[in-house]
Amino acid sequence: MAQRVHRYVAGIHWTGNTGAGTASYRSYERAFTIGVDGKPAILGSSDPLFLGDASRYNPEDLLVASLSSCHLLWYLHLCAEASVVVVAYADRAEGTMTESADGGRFTRVVLRPEVTISAASDPERARALHRDAHAKCFVANSVNFPVEIEPSIVTAP
Repeated sequence: MAQRVHRYVAGIHWTGNTGAGTASYRSYERAFTIGVDGKPAILGSSDPLFLGDASRYNPEDLLVASLSSCHLLWYLHLCAEASVVVVAYADRAEGTMTESADGGRFTRVVLRPEVTISAASDPERARALHRDAHAKCFVANSVNFPVEIEPSIVTAP
């Protein structure tokens, strides 16, 4: 397959100027919006540990969600091609970030997809397709920490 290049443009708009700008670490809010043309805005902030708003998404939430959703979409695609009928899928992904004096970094993310397949589908094939989905996931292929998959496969009655 010929190499194709895709571009994604996201706009960030800081909305947390309380009047003093960044005069001090505590003088501003961490509020921002993420906008992509033609899509609803996502309200963002920093983690509450860093004076953020707990009711808004933070970059760490979004990174974990990106990994989980990329895996989901590849998995569904591969299942459709392999005649594995998925009737339900849920994931509660968890990322671990370690802080240090010079910043911080994610050290791992664990995806725990709970998949329900039709009675006619092969559970072992359904489990194996998680490996294939992980290998194809654009986001997982772009990070420098391990992304682990701990799937649960259930057959519908």
